[in-house]
Amino acid sequence: MEPREELVIRYRELIESGLGTGSSGNLSMRVEGGMLITPTGIPAGELTCDQVVHMSIDGKVSPGQLIPSSEWHMHAVVYRERPEIGGAVHCHSRYATILACAHRPIPAIHYMIAVTQSDEVPLAPYARFGTNELADSVVEGLRGRLSTLLANHGQISIGEDLGEAMRVANEVEELASIYWGTLAIGGGQTLSAQDMAEVKDAFTNYGQQEEK
Repeated sequence: MEPREELVIRYRELIESGLGTGSSGNLSMRVEGGMLITPTGIPAGELTCDQVVHMSIDGKVSPGQLIPSSEWHMHAVVYRERPEIGGAVHCHSRYATILACAHRPIPAIHYMIAVTQSDEVPLAPYARFGTNELADSVVEGLRGRLSTLLANHGQISIGEDLGEAMRVANEVEELASIYWGTLAIGGGQTLSAQDMAEVKDAFTNYGQQEEK
C-alpha cells in the first residue's frame, strides 16, 4: 500500500474505532526525507491522499502543501530520538483522556499493558499543544516505552510502523477504560514487577512465530 493511502485509511480507522472525533488527533509515519503527517483541520472522512503533508523532521514543508498538524513537533521529535520508530498516533480517546485530565498514569492493572513495553503508561507533564515544550514532555514520557498519557490532553502511542502504533493506541484506550472501571468500584489490584516480568517473557513466544 502506498504510504499516503495508508495514512488516510488509518486516520479513518482511528475515528471509526472511537479513538477520536472529527479532525481531532493526528497520525504520522516515517518516510524517506522525513515524515508524512495529517494536515491541520481536515476531518478524517474528508482527507484525501494529496492532502497528506510531507515534511522534514526539522519542520520544513515544501511549497504548495497544506499546513501540517499543529502537533508536528512531537511527531518529529519521536523520529529524531527513536530511530526504530516508524509510526505515531496521537488522539484524544475518551478513557485515556479522562485519566490524563485526572493526572492518573495507568498502572499494571492488566497484563496487556506489556504491549506498551512497560509496566505503566505514565503521565507526561502538561504543556500547550503545538509547542516544543510538549514535544520535550512526550520524549520523556515515551522513554523506553511505546505509549504515554499527556496531562489534560490525551495519549500518544508509537510503533515500528503505523499499524503497530494504532494497535498500541487501541490497547491503551482499552486499558484506560478497565482502570477507570476499577476506580469506579473502589480500585483494582495491580500486577507485581515479577508478574510483569513473566508476562513479558511469555510475550516473546506469543502469536505466530517465524520458522528458524
